[in-house]
Amino acid sequence: MAGRGGGRTRGLLPFLALETVLHYQRLERKPPVTAGLMAANCLIYLRPAFLDSILPTIDEVWFNPRLIFKYGDLKRFFLSPFYHIGEPHLFYNMLSLLWKGVQLETSMSSVEFASMVASLLAMSQGITLLLAKSLLLFFDYGKPYYSEYAVGFSGVLFAMKVVLNAQSSNYTDVYGLIVPSRYAACAELILIQMFVPGVSFLGHLGGILAGIAYLRLKGSFSGPDPLSILIGAFSQGLTSFVTWPMRIVKDLFRWRRRRISGRGYVGGGGNRRGRAESQATWRCPACTYDNYGLLSICEMCGTSRNGDDLSSFSPPFSRGSDDRLSLDELRRRRIERFNR
Repeated sequence: MAGRGGGRTRGLLPFLALETVLHYQRLERKPPVTAGLMAANCLIYLRPAFLDSILPTIDEVWFNPRLIFKYGDLKRFFLSPFYHIGEPHLFYNMLSLLWKGVQLETSMSSVEFASMVASLLAMSQGITLLLAKSLLLFFDYGKPYYSEYAVGFSGVLFAMKVVLNAQSSNYTDVYGLIVPSRYAACAELILIQMFVPGVSFLGHLGGILAGIAYLRLKGSFSGPDPLSILIGAFSQGLTSFVTWPMRIVKDLFRWRRRRISGRGYVGGGGNRRGRAESQATWRCPACTYDNYGLLSICEMCGTSRNGDDLSSFSPPFSRGSDDRLSLDELRRRRIERFNR
């Protein structure tokens, strides 16, 4: 998170877009949640015309513990991570999100990754809020932290860094300092605070503590992640809601095709159409054509459904019979039927 102030520069976002495209081209599996988070942060910063009227301004979403506690302003709590004070702030945060997000999302399902990011965001913001309030109550120097303004995704990024390096036994380079990977987030917190004192110390510390708390809670909880289940159910419901018009149209055309293309079929078709439809048909005792259940006369040869005008299997197919169809006529009708 960055403190109040900073300027806007131009020209870094094209480099961010190029780096993202090149990075994603090398991946076999394209992580959608990471791409979505980056797009959301960039769109909020750029504020295109179709979003400008519905997005709150940065002055309305600064993370400020005093205002959140005083007015219960939840939009400051949830939206402040997605706002940035300048292109450099956005650029470096999104590069960090690209690197960490791709590694984490490809190591788990996208639903689980989305659940983790949502949990880390809420926990990092909540811990930062509690730290600011605690410093105000128990220490004399807590008032500046309680009145601090901050925005940015870096608190969540610190939490993601803790999760990413939790099981690592390797060493990593933090601004030229070689430290064990599992302590990289703490080293980065100290170094950033030393060289860039204007950033939010509590915001970054809250992110680190959120990452540690998430790992502890995940390790002690043996069942499936409830938030992952909720996100999965929501995505399934959304997919079902979006596709239901197509299903209705598809079923409608299937029903029409069944009625138009023929109400029956020849010999043994009942097994292909299913039990329900076979019960709604009857087979002609003369030509074995399966007719629609509401018909009383065979649609193919005109024979009565109960077969009263037939004498078993003898005369119906005999050539030259006056009141029976000849075999050639029956074949001709079948050809005409299936060539419609």
